[in-house]
Amino acid sequence: MNNSFVRKIDWLTVILYFLLVFIGWVNIYSSSITDNTGASVFDFSQFYGKQLTFIGLSTIFIVLILAIDAKFYQRFSGIIYLISIASLAGIFIFGKTIAGQTAWYDFGFFSIQPGEFAKTATALALAEYLSDSQTNIKYRKYQLKAFLIIGAPIFFILLQPDPGSAMVFLAFIFVMYREGLPSTYLWAGLGLIILFVSTLIFGALWVCVAVFLFITLYYLWRKRKKKMVSVLPLITLLIITAIVSSSVRFTFDNVFKQHHRDRINLWLKLEHDPNRLSEIRRSIGYNTYQSESAISSGGFSGKGFLQGTRTKGGFVPEQHTDYIFSTVGEEWGFVGSTIVILLFIFLLLRLLFLSERQKSKFSRVYGYSVAAILFFHFTINIGMVIGLLPTVGIPLPFFSYGGSGLWAFTLLLFVFIKLDANQINEWEDLHEFHH
Repeated sequence: MNNSFVRKIDWLTVILYFLLVFIGWVNIYSSSITDNTGASVFDFSQFYGKQLTFIGLSTIFIVLILAIDAKFYQRFSGIIYLISIASLAGIFIFGKTIAGQTAWYDFGFFSIQPGEFAKTATALALAEYLSDSQTNIKYRKYQLKAFLIIGAPIFFILLQPDPGSAMVFLAFIFVMYREGLPSTYLWAGLGLIILFVSTLIFGALWVCVAVFLFITLYYLWRKRKKKMVSVLPLITLLIITAIVSSSVRFTFDNVFKQHHRDRINLWLKLEHDPNRLSEIRRSIGYNTYQSESAISSGGFSGKGFLQGTRTKGGFVPEQHTDYIFSTVGEEWGFVGSTIVILLFIFLLLRLLFLSERQKSKFSRVYGYSVAAILFFHFTINIGMVIGLLPTVGIPLPFFSYGGSGLWAFTLLLFVFIKLDANQINEWEDLHEFHH
């Protein structure tokens, strides 16, 4: 990398990245250290020591990503995607099963989770497809191909089974919407989620009655205003509502697994049997309950670094991974939690700004993909930890312990930083040429 290119790198994004990684490591240290007197930060038998190794390797990884020609990522995006899909398929032959999920390749001294890297591969493949001059996402045949690109990794990740990680790939729908996908898909998706939740809470009959009343009132309002109104779409909406609502309970009871049902029951407060509710809280809901307790005990300014009693007592299981934000809440309180959230928001806003200024459609689509994936992870993880969303088990970017997660998010982000710096470099070279 020459000095000219280094100056083109968006250092604000790089600084935000390293700030989040550093704060994440500090909280991993706090959540995993057993004796805070005289413990070495370089104890590689502990989670915080291993995470230091992962961070060090990530730094080397960053240099390699930035050293590769930016055109490589677009030119070989299809091959990268196919290799990623092959790695997801091969895991069922050569992979390792941990906690009921076949999601890792075990190399002895470390494990790799290909599903994490599949997000970058899918982002590259989708960016290449949407940036093709012949692709018009407004037409269904092009929409189908785009959905297939997104759907292939979802299929294999669901087989692991890891529905939480698979759900993150739905973030690409927002990227497609930015590039011209009809808003009907977003409204349909939102409508299905509302129907599903409403039916579980109120029942299919009352949901259908509510929709019927809404349609009737809408029809009468349009007639009163003497505006044209087509009856067929309204009837179609009512029929679809009836079909979907009628199938929700069957799907929930027969397709969802028991632990998925327990998580949703706890989230929506659908379980009223005190004995069953107590059992769920001791099992599926235990992590969330302890996490909420740890965060609420932190108060406004927190208990202080290494002073979290629930963190020190190991009350929150897997606190160094998916529930790392609970350490922030207990030891740094509302103030620290707000700072972390603001750092993530600044990073997301910066990525959106950089994406909009891209002159290459490939770079723009990829940039929006990065922002969408990080937004999904950030929102779902923190929502899960504070009890606003059901537990789905996905890491907090740059924070949660683990090599695969940190390396995958680093790859995802710094490929875009490379693309952004390269387009500035090319624009300035062209400008100098014309003068």
